[in-house]
Amino acid sequence: MATHKPGKLVKAALEKAVDKVTELVNPPIPGAPNSEPPSLDEPTDPREPLPPKPDQAGPETVSPTGAPTGASQLSQGQQGDFLTTSAGARLYDTDHSLKAGERGPTLLQDHHLREKVMHFDHERIPERVVHARGYGAHGVFVGYGTAANVCRAAFLGDGVETPVFVRFSTVLGSRGSADTVRDTRGFATKFYTQEGNFDLVGNNIPVFFIQDGIKFPDIIHAGKPHPDREIPQAQSAHDTFWDFVSTHTEATHHVMWNMSDRGLPRSYRTMEGFGVHTFRLVNAAGETSLAKFHWKPKLGVHSLMWEEAQMINGIDPDFHRRDLADAIESGAYPQWELGLQILPDTPRQTFENIDLLDPTKIVPEELAPVQPVGMLTLNRNPMNFFAETEQVAFHLGNLVPGIDVTDDPLLQARLFSYLDTQLTRLSGPNFNQIPINRPHAPVNDMFRDGFHQHAVHAGVAPYRPNTLDGGNPFEARAEDRPLVEVAQPLPKAVKVRQSPTSFADHYTQPRLFWQSLSPVEKEHVVRAFTFELGKCYEQAIKERQLLVLANVDPTLCREVAQGLGLPAPAATVRPKKVTPSPALSQIGRTWPTDGRMIGIVVDPADLDGVRTLRETILAGGMVPLLIAPTGGPLNDESGLVAQRTFLTARSVEFDALLLAGSPPPGADAVPARDAKAGAPAGAVDPRVVLMIQECFRHAKAIGGWGGGRAALEAAGCATGPGVVIDDDPSAVLKAVTMLLESHRVWERFPATIS
Repeated sequence: MATHKPGKLVKAALEKAVDKVTELVNPPIPGAPNSEPPSLDEPTDPREPLPPKPDQAGPETVSPTGAPTGASQLSQGQQGDFLTTSAGARLYDTDHSLKAGERGPTLLQDHHLREKVMHFDHERIPERVVHARGYGAHGVFVGYGTAANVCRAAFLGDGVETPVFVRFSTVLGSRGSADTVRDTRGFATKFYTQEGNFDLVGNNIPVFFIQDGIKFPDIIHAGKPHPDREIPQAQSAHDTFWDFVSTHTEATHHVMWNMSDRGLPRSYRTMEGFGVHTFRLVNAAGETSLAKFHWKPKLGVHSLMWEEAQMINGIDPDFHRRDLADAIESGAYPQWELGLQILPDTPRQTFENIDLLDPTKIVPEELAPVQPVGMLTLNRNPMNFFAETEQVAFHLGNLVPGIDVTDDPLLQARLFSYLDTQLTRLSGPNFNQIPINRPHAPVNDMFRDGFHQHAVHAGVAPYRPNTLDGGNPFEARAEDRPLVEVAQPLPKAVKVRQSPTSFADHYTQPRLFWQSLSPVEKEHVVRAFTFELGKCYEQAIKERQLLVLANVDPTLCREVAQGLGLPAPAATVRPKKVTPSPALSQIGRTWPTDGRMIGIVVDPADLDGVRTLRETILAGGMVPLLIAPTGGPLNDESGLVAQRTFLTARSVEFDALLLAGSPPPGADAVPARDAKAGAPAGAVDPRVVLMIQECFRHAKAIGGWGGGRAALEAAGCATGPGVVIDDDPSAVLKAVTMLLESHRVWERFPATIS
């Protein structure tokens, strides 16, 4: 055994401690491609695959039938030092085909060529018809135990920790579309509970476009690109969408939400989630309640500005994906509280004259408060996007004891659709055996064979009853906590294709939503309708949608009509009086600033206070990004490194902007090289001026000190609400952080609608 001198051991320990302290005080900016930095030269000494980054995790290592294997998550990835075939034979060359001589034809016997190209040709699977564009993360859900009186589900028990995988998504766009389009967002959660998987498959909007699942192909066909030209991509601003929703007025409530700021979330981390449907809960005594599921983000509900979203789509189409991954990597773990609206289970299944089986209606939180039942924390990024995020399969029929479905006609159709779609997308019925979908509970389902069968089933009798396999599997008794459908009485009825009369009111709740918004949020709704309808070709569609808006609110209709240059029609339905629901507005409260991105414009010639400011921002759970004329170290003395340059930075990346200096035009500030430098040259780099002006008109907090004052003056933004100037950098940061708690400086641009 080797021996070491005590002095060397102490020195090594001190060096390790210093490295750790340095990492804690000066944590790395998220986004590193791998767990180790690359060498300048190509490595030639064989070594094992690199470990995953500290923020990454894969699916739990359970067998296809739910048994823990105890294996490392790394056992599911590539193994060994050397390149091999899929059968494990080591390869000495993968750059050249096997040919008859150096210039001869390629030989058919080249198995490696055929295998490599064959696999490449089949790497893509069909993307989801809807929710194709998505991103996921691993986490844990911890129950509070507060749901015990209404729901017997074990994962809601006090202190029970349940692994989860969450996938966020847009609805209309293809897998390669942009993140920040105006659209509904999916919020799907797979709970790997001890009683089997429970999938809560919801959206960031609590209502849906349609009341009956038979209309789902219609709304999606209308929202997707026109089938002749396959445009526009990932947006609703076109004729077929508005043709459908203007004639199918049950969509009006969802359209109102989609045209609000809810259609442009700032981040998945600041996005509310809803189960959409009404579910039936069962407690230990067999008593039932109706319930609606809510996810409440701990950071609050915040959105992008419309211009901001459009810019991001071109500058960084992966904005939401990157934001979530970077937040997790930097330790700013996103959290949501799961809440329930508990409603009495009456024969009519209504509450305060609201039909609980109508997925286009909400129950205002003022009538039925949301009761917290647990906390979700996302704390690990996937190790492999395809294996996890792309192959995860959600299904509303994945229920656990204590949670049952209702007769909501949209929910009933989804119970079929979510199962059926996996047969093609994941090539067969065994998709639950894919690692990301495997339950963490024992599986004994009597299903056999089929494409991609990973289990190796024993026995000879996959049927019941049997004696050859000792009677196994046995049906669960009451004391074994089986999943039992509620014995719900059915009314005397005849077979019909129609909806109840209670589904017929398509305007009262959209009116409730409109009247619950703040004036600035109403301005954004008017702008959204005016923009979207302004992109339609057919005048009749615009006029028809104005008739719909007239039945929602005359002010909304008048303002949109004015923007379209059309007369505002009169309402055809007498409006009902509504009581606004303050819970529907995103504005008026303050929230934590964890994970917020703070851009700091610096002049390498004047770095006074920047280091201390950066450390203070990090200590506050936010992420500072230094922006300088060029990348790399700012100077030899400071130890500071620029993460962005005037060429690569744009205002939309930051939640607030600080000016630590007024850097003169950089060497690359020429329009031929960077169009952002096209403004008339002055004492301050024109790209910095542009950045300030964009932040100002997007109602972001801006601060400056010392030389930064000149940059604000050059941009014409040295005064006004939300602009902080002080001689003390710490005082500026404190004031800007307080402004950030409200997300935007809304008072900078007063609304014209009351």
